[in-house]
Parts: sequence; structure tokens; C-alpha cells
Amino acid sequence: MMTRVAGLFLCLAVCVIAAPAALLAEDRKPGYPEKPVSYLIPFGAGGESSIAARLQQSFFKQLTGQDLVISYRPGGGGAVMWDEINNLPGDGHSIVGINLPHIVLQPLLGAKYKTRDITPVFIFHYTPDAVVVADDSPFDTLDDLIEFARENPGKLVFSGSGRGSANHLAQIRFDKLAGIQTTYSPYKGTAASISALLQGKADASWGYTTVGMTYPDDVRLLAVATEERHPRFPDVPTVREKGFEIIDGAYRGIAVPKSTPKKTRLALSNLFEKINKDPAMRQEMEDRGFAPVDIPYAKVAEFIKARTVEYLTHAKQVGLGPKK
Repeated sequence: MMTRVAGLFLCLAVCVIAAPAALLAEDRKPGYPEKPVSYLIPFGAGGESSIAARLQQSFFKQLTGQDLVISYRPGGGGAVMWDEINNLPGDGHSIVGINLPHIVLQPLLGAKYKTRDITPVFIFHYTPDAVVVADDSPFDTLDDLIEFARENPGKLVFSGSGRGSANHLAQIRFDKLAGIQTTYSPYKGTAASISALLQGKADASWGYTTVGMTYPDDVRLLAVATEERHPRFPDVPTVREKGFEIIDGAYRGIAVPKSTPKKTRLALSNLFEKINKDPAMRQEMEDRGFAPVDIPYAKVAEFIKARTVEYLTHAKQVGLGPKK
């Protein structure tokens, strides 16, 4: 009898110990992501997409315990990578940086991919366009630059990030509104574009307000394409102030292959929204001149549709598209 009782108590003790262990094992059951996530940037290192990804990297690790592995696939102003996106595995462990208006305008210029081939899941920030010159440039003001361009049609060279990009569209729109003719020289990303400017391969650059924060000792902003003066550059006039109605810039986010299940798309969107809304992350972005936005998967298609209407209107107005 005593042996039976002892055995019963031993059994109960084992069950009591085993239950919490089982619960802990359940808590540790792997969720998304289950392994490191490959984050492919379609531009070279050092530009806005690269800077944003590096900021997101540590927050991603803190939230998930997994690494966000960043690599670069530059070419065609992003088009090379976007053309290949649907060849990647759709398990949520391969994500790609995207830019607007690039993914809308590049197909007009002959890119192999179509806008509908891209599956965005989250848009995280915006950067306004800006006219940038080297610190030792002879152009002290936007008026100086315009005057030179009017007197020397085609000789003033603007560098920019790719064709069919925010920079390219800004250059074409500005030329038309200002009644000038400049030459656009595309590069693999903002870092390469500004490097060309500093090496004297371009007279100016259509870049972003973030360039002024990244290269404060090397460049000057002559104008910004914002509704009001940028708080980080209160002495720099807006393009609108100079008489040209350009208020635009670039949006950045992440996309996945079309084969990625909706559940995984939502998980990614929620994860990057948490990263984007972290106060420390917010401060890091603002300190670098980015304007944080939060456009999740549920709203991103509608957002891009609305932006597409505007981008195509501008493109049609300036003749950006296939020549008939």
C-alpha cells in the first residue's frame, strides 16, 4: 500500500514539474521569422535606402532575435533587383527595398518589370527632393544656377539616382517650369550621385534633403521641394518660393515576392510598423532628415494607386515615357 502511495506522489511530482517545462517549450515554439531575413537593397551602399536599412537592422534583432542580413544589388536605378524579385523564395525570409515613384515610372521607360509585379507590404518614410551643389560651387543661389542654364543650354549637368526616379522626374519638371535645358546623368544610387558631384562630374544634383544631413561639410542645398521651408534648413528656400510648383520626393518601403502568403505579408507589415514607431527609431530617422510615415499592408495598395495617378500625370506633362 505504501509503495502504491509513494508511486502516486512521484507520478504527481513529475507531472507538476513537466507541465511548466511543456509550457515553456510551447512559448519557445518558433514563429515568424524562423531564421535570418535577407534584406536586398536595389542600390549601392551609403544612400537613403542603405541608411534606413542599417537603422532598422538593430531594432529588427531586438524584436525578433533574428538577424536582418543586408546586401546590395544595384543596377538600373533599382530596376535590376525589382525585375528579379519574384524569383526569390516567398517564405518571408527574403525582402526587397522599394522606392516610389521609381516602381511606377521605370516601366514607362522600358524596364522589364511592371508595377503590378511588385508586392509592397509597408512604406516607412519619405524624403523631399532638393537641388544640391558642392560646397565650393560657383552657384550661390538657385537663381544663379537657372541663369547659367539659360545662357548655356544643355551644358549644366545634374546627377541623380537612376532613371525613372524621383530625381529624374524632378529634373525634367524643373527644366520645363524654369524654361531651361539641362543634362541628367543617372547613377546607381544617391551615394554614387553625390560622389560624382563632389568629383566635379556634375554641376549640381537632384537629390534629397537627407543629403544635406549626410554630407554637411561637402554640399549646400539651393532649394527644397517642400510646401514650407524644411526645419533642418530654415535658410534654404523652397522651389515653390522661387516660382516653380514642385512639391515632391521619394517614398521608401519593403516588398516581397508575389508567392509570399498573405499571413506572412501581414506579419512583416506589423513587424516593420513596430520598428518604425519605436521612439528611438523615429528620432534616428528625423535626425538624418527622413520624414517617417506608416503605411501598412492593408493600406499600401490604395496609397500606391493614388500616387500612381499623380506620377503619371506629371510624367505625361513632361513627356516622360516611351517615344511613339
